[in-house]
Amino acid sequence: MMNRRAILSYPCETKNNFWNQSPAMNCQAIPSCPYGTKIGGEPRMNQPLTKNKDYSAWLKELKNNIRRVQIKAAVRINSELLQFYWNLGQDIVDRQKNANWGAGFLKQFSIDMSSEFPDMKGFSLTNLKYVRQWYLFYSQKIEKSQQAVDQLTQIPWGHNIAIVSKCKNLDEALFYVQKTIQNSWARSVLIHQIESDLFRRAGQAITNFKATLPSPQSDLARETLKDPYNFDFLTLTEKHDEKELENALVKHVTKFLLELGAGFSYIGQQYRLEVGGDEFFIDLLFYHIKLHCYVVIELKSVKFRPEFAGKLNFYVSAVDGILKSEQDNATLGILICKSKNDTVVEYALRDIRKPIGVSEYIITKNLPDEFKSSLPSIEEIEAELNGNEK
Repeated sequence: MMNRRAILSYPCETKNNFWNQSPAMNCQAIPSCPYGTKIGGEPRMNQPLTKNKDYSAWLKELKNNIRRVQIKAAVRINSELLQFYWNLGQDIVDRQKNANWGAGFLKQFSIDMSSEFPDMKGFSLTNLKYVRQWYLFYSQKIEKSQQAVDQLTQIPWGHNIAIVSKCKNLDEALFYVQKTIQNSWARSVLIHQIESDLFRRAGQAITNFKATLPSPQSDLARETLKDPYNFDFLTLTEKHDEKELENALVKHVTKFLLELGAGFSYIGQQYRLEVGGDEFFIDLLFYHIKLHCYVVIELKSVKFRPEFAGKLNFYVSAVDGILKSEQDNATLGILICKSKNDTVVEYALRDIRKPIGVSEYIITKNLPDEFKSSLPSIEEIEAELNGNEK
């Protein structure tokens, strides 16, 4: 009779006759059998390690730790590189001022350093000029403030170049440095915000936030609003109405969210609310994940009128009563009009108890009415949006 040692010497799936003759001697009786437990007459392979929950959880945690280390290393390297650039810029300025090395000093320095460090692009003549420009731009006012210098080293070098190349003064430049740190802007987003003049638009809307919201939420909410909003990404006729404006913003919702700013999450267009059996429809409804509140946006393609504020106040109250939970902060209302009289807006908001802000929008490139038929189709716009979201 075949013994246990002999059984283990054969692959169990090739010995069907043996299993049929000796039902008591099967894989279940052999703990060391590499073919697993026999179920329903067929041997089962061991479960792959990748399907093991404990292993998968450990692997996920390890991957996240590695990514955090990589990010910290990249940030540290960037910070050290920019600190080196700051010191280098100071040296270049001092040498050009005090040493008699002639006008060709920077060019020769670039050649010598590039020869010694051929893999480093930082010693190109163009980049050395940027290093000098960067240092000179900031040094006179922040040289004694290590905290301000530390802020500069928290954003990539390409972002720093864009800021000093496009900003007119120190306050504007530091505004974009801080916004980049707060929102983790890509360079393309940073350039867009500079070119759309966010510095002069941020926090400029007329609001009643100080009277209707607790501090510091009132300040944070006010900084969230802009005046005016730049809708140049839309293609509209000069005589566009509110519906056309609303539809265009929804069709270009990715760009609209970029213009609104960080934190806005789109919920819906013509959002239906039922109040006492009557239906009402909000133009656009958002949720702000940083302010933890709903945001009602009403659009008007005409100049501001006081009754607009009353209607928006009603919508904000309805959202507070129907959608807002105990964990949410007070709902904000934003009215975006084609134009406004600031004094009229201030009077209209004075006795309104819900937090509301009023801004204008600008479109510098309206499409002439005769070209209205040339507007992109819905299919073309959807294809554009789908491409942007990939």
